[in-house]
Amino acid sequence: MANVREKVLALDRTQVSSAIPTPALPADESSLSALSERLPINFRRVTGAYLNLMKPHVTTLLLAITALTMVMAERGMPPPLLMLATLVGGLFSAGSANAINCYIDRDIDSIMGRTMRRAVPAGRVPPQRALVFGIVLAVLSFAELTLFVNLLSAVLAFSGIIFYVFVYTGYLKRSTVQNIVIGGAAGAVPPLVGWAAVSNSVPLAAFLLFAVIFFWTPPHFWALALLIQRDYERAGVPMLPVVLGEQETHKQIFLYTLLLVGVTLLLFASGSMGYLYLAAALSLGAVMIYLAYRLMRGGSKQWANRLFWFSNSYLALLFAVMAVDRILGG
Repeated sequence: MANVREKVLALDRTQVSSAIPTPALPADESSLSALSERLPINFRRVTGAYLNLMKPHVTTLLLAITALTMVMAERGMPPPLLMLATLVGGLFSAGSANAINCYIDRDIDSIMGRTMRRAVPAGRVPPQRALVFGIVLAVLSFAELTLFVNLLSAVLAFSGIIFYVFVYTGYLKRSTVQNIVIGGAAGAVPPLVGWAAVSNSVPLAAFLLFAVIFFWTPPHFWALALLIQRDYERAGVPMLPVVLGEQETHKQIFLYTLLLVGVTLLLFASGSMGYLYLAAALSLGAVMIYLAYRLMRGGSKQWANRLFWFSNSYLALLFAVMAVDRILGG
């Protein structure tokens, strides 16, 4: 009887175990551990796609300018938590504007070689999700700056989003050759935010910093437009080289470079900056004028490329010297 009972129990266990389905492993994986190793890769891809919407290269420069402006306003290092809170809000703000820009411009981004690999035209992020992501970042930016910095900085940052999305991207970019000239105001907002974060005010010096970036934008972006002129032609975007030709663009770049250097000198004339800054503004400005002049005289893509890349360094170095000058002058 004992032997019979053991045989029955063994048979029951066999039937029960055969009734429980065995989880199916992926055909190209040999174990569950191999499957789990794929999850971080997918997570990194998704995270990278959403970071791409925020245009990290552009955003990094804007955050650096914000931080340096805060140093100028403080005449030294601001409180670390204030600096952190302002930069986080600035990150959300710039990321919001750029993400919504990617949503609106998805049709022309898919045509232009410079932009077709962005997350939306490349299909890594659905357009509707890019829009929602941008709106969420805008709300987070306003809330974070209001709670942890001050209302003035939050309003200024939000105004930059509105101007970039609705005025520049929604209207100016596709309707007028002056798109970059007027639209440059959106990219010039970070100094206002940085100064307001420290002093809860926007004095003359902050508006002069705004003007520096405003007049820096046309020669910087028109130099790029010369390099990718065919992209803008295919996309139907009325950039200056497409509408008025390369020769007129060279002339306008030179004239705006002269205006830019003149505006930088106003910071010294107004007493906002000292002699260290004056020396840097004259030296860096001389290089900008030289490159713009060579472009106007020669007209080659090589000089446009040199001007474009130097203009990035020009702005970063100029603001860095401003911060040092304010600290030493304080």
